Amino acid sequence: MKSSGSDKRIKNLDTQSVHGNGQLNNDGNEPSEITRRTFCNELLLTSTGLVLAAKSVVANSSSPPDTVLAYPPMKIEGAEKLMPGSSLNFYYPTRNDPAVLICLSEGEYAALSRKCSHAGCSVEFDGGKCLKCPCHLGQFDARLGYVIYGPPKRPLDQIVLQMRAGGQVWATGKSIGNNDERFARNA
Repeated sequence: MKSSGSDKRIKNLDTQSVHGNGQLNNDGNEPSEITRRTFCNELLLTSTGLVLAAKSVVANSSSPPDTVLAYPPMKIEGAEKLMPGSSLNFYYPTRNDPAVLICLSEGEYAALSRKCSHAGCSVEFDGGKCLKCPCHLGQFDARLGYVIYGPPKRPLDQIVLQMRAGGQVWATGKSIGNNDERFARNA
């Protein structure tokens, strides 16, 4: 009886030895084959590694730097008359952008957008250390605009200030994003 080619392959499979790594080896005569289980395990480990690497890259870049938008400078009329703890409402950079200038201490000012970052309601300075939104009871820090309480997820936009001769306070731009200390000090 003649043996067909398929019988030889079955015989070859019977003589192959299985090693500890799950791969079949034919004693160097043919390249080793990867089993389905080994392939799936390696695919899973590689995919997991790629996902974790991608998450770390995204986490490192998820806090973008501040975006500072330059607008035409505008003098804030009446700023030099403000007493510490008081505020002055004004519009910057356009008539549709309400803002508030807060005198933090003698010669130190902060200016923030009065549009709540949650729903766009008008926030009001409480005369203390925060701005309050009446719509959903959100509260923001008066110095930097950070969220203290409530549903807003991001801080208020800051108005970039510049102190000029004679105690004049000028608005020179708008900072959007993670606010840092961009308040004006009288030097």
